[in-house]
Amino acid sequence: MANIGFIGLGVMGKPMAKHLIKGGHTVYLHSRSGVPEELVIQGGKLCSSPKEVAQHTDIIITMLPDTPDVEKVLFGEHGVVRSLEESDSSAKVVVDMSSISPIETQKFALKINQLGCDYVDAPVSGGDVGAENATLTIMVGAKQVVFDKVRPILALMGQNITLIGENGAGQTCKIANQIVVALTIEAVGEALLFASKAGADPEKVRQALMGGFASSRVLEIHGDRMIKRIFEPGFRIELQQKDLDIALSNAAALGLSLPNTASVHGLFNACIAHGGAKWDNSAIVKMLEKLAGHEIQKLSE
Repeated sequence: MANIGFIGLGVMGKPMAKHLIKGGHTVYLHSRSGVPEELVIQGGKLCSSPKEVAQHTDIIITMLPDTPDVEKVLFGEHGVVRSLEESDSSAKVVVDMSSISPIETQKFALKINQLGCDYVDAPVSGGDVGAENATLTIMVGAKQVVFDKVRPILALMGQNITLIGENGAGQTCKIANQIVVALTIEAVGEALLFASKAGADPEKVRQALMGGFASSRVLEIHGDRMIKRIFEPGFRIELQQKDLDIALSNAAALGLSLPNTASVHGLFNACIAHGGAKWDNSAIVKMLEKLAGHEIQKLSE
């Protein structure tokens, strides 16, 4: 069994850390919002700072909202690196499971490597349901030997675990995932809005589409949320927008145009302007409804 650090215990991080504790590992915990008491009751060890987490552990996992949050936890005044600099840390591995910039990830990895430690970017897909059920898809950027070392740990939190390439490749894959997800959510919203405005029952339309080529997890889950008006997250719009910010800024650095991503990004911005930062990302349909002057209406019971 390993000594594992877990920093960031929000909607995703809390159940992920719980799976590691249940897996028999000694897990040292820190979160800026406080460590949930239930994790301590289950055996988790409370730490006052990221530095303290790193002092006790060989593998340090971060699960944080955005790139600046990861940078602060790793390199801030009481960050992970403060411990790595003070000790013989050659066997330590930093595993970032947040969704952040691929370009910045490569910079973070270089700094960690210069201290003689290994770095893994391992962002996830599957949302709060996948985190709770340990069925997350995990996209990994790392050296093969390091991936082999951390894979048993990752397997406690997810099922589809793929080594994409070197550091930064995992985050690149996650951003590609978020482009597909965001555009598909918007497309499902347009389709169900069209059906409803035309007088068809959107629930029956959804059921029919689930049996054809348009079938997807987004249509299954988010389409249902749109029809039933269930917009509690889930995955918050502010986080979806953040991921598209990263997609567009990295695309610009690559000299690449992503026109439909930019359009959907604008709709998420509109949601936030209407007070929807904390809505589920399926609530993008609300902006489509405002543009149409029509709200999706379920006809059948």
